[in-house]
Amino acid sequence: MPEESAETDHAADVADLGYEEARQQLVDLVARLEGGQVGLEESMELWQRGEALAAHCEAWLDRAEANLAQETPEDASSADSSGAAAD
Repeated sequence: MPEESAETDHAADVADLGYEEARQQLVDLVARLEGGQVGLEESMELWQRGEALAAHCEAWLDRAEANLAQETPEDASSADSSGAAAD
């Protein structure tokens, strides 16, 4: 059960981060893992946090994309009518 608890802790901690901060933490974390200077146990913890950060960033981008998709049809019809008036 400690593994589930750690994953829950990571997810709760990450949920409060903005996109830019979460992305930067993920970049830093990957650099640490790639450096190969951390032990196995710490690597596993970093990996779990990285998974939570990556999921958070992906969800944030999905929401942003959905918001843009909702706004795009209205913006396109506004641009069409303003473009027609300019001719």
